[in-house]
Amino acid sequence: MEDAIGVVGLALYVLVIGFFIAVGWKIYQKADKPGWVVLVPLYNLYVLMKVVGRPAWWFVLLLIPVVNFVVAIVVNIDLAKSFGKDWLYGLGITFVGVIFLPMLAFGSATYEGPAA
Repeated sequence: MEDAIGVVGLALYVLVIGFFIAVGWKIYQKADKPGWVVLVPLYNLYVLMKVVGRPAWWFVLLLIPVVNFVVAIVVNIDLAKSFGKDWLYGLGITFVGVIFLPMLAFGSATYEGPAA
């Protein structure tokens, strides 16, 4: 029984990770960046800074505890604005990303260029 629970848990984990890879891939593609960037740690943050219009070194701020929370909010708001959404949508990405990121990726939003 415990093995079955572990297998189901692993399967769910793989599905969730796969889903968010697909979401990130689509967002990068909409922003005219290669989708595979989502698979490369740290480099994906560097490219995200380019997408939202922040200086490339900002990705380092996302690695600093406490500072990263504030920077993430700013970057998510910039991401929303880069796709023609308002700052409230950016807060939605920050706090309910599981809903707002797929809407951004697979919805009708188009990349309008860096917002920052």
